[in-house]
Amino acid sequence: HVQLVESGGGLVQAGGSLRLSCAASASTYCMGWFRQAPGKERERVASIDSAGSTSYADSVKGRFTISKDNAKNTLYLQMNSLKPEDTAMYYCAADVFPLRCVLRNYNYWGQGTQVTVS
Repeated sequence: HVQLVESGGGLVQAGGSLRLSCAASASTYCMGWFRQAPGKERERVASIDSAGSTSYADSVKGRFTISKDNAKNTLYLQMNSLKPEDTAMYYCAADVFPLRCVLRNYNYWGQGTQVTVS
């Protein structure tokens, strides 16, 4: 079982930046960031696999950067040029099985951190 703890959310003005962190209790094969705004479905924001390959939702490409410190088992999401539509609860997700990673069917989830862009 992998525990995930997110941090770094907060209130920021449009155009500003935030960096989210997600500390994992053990090593993982893949990790990702998701978000869910009130009344909307959860959507994938970005993901990274064990080789360091990254993938982004079209809505955040060029503005957000996902990265991982393998030595610390910590995932990051650098968010720049934030927009009001980025307001959501952001969740970290992870898995240890390659097939589940390919399918982006993560088994482990954090509690979330709120990001509000005014």
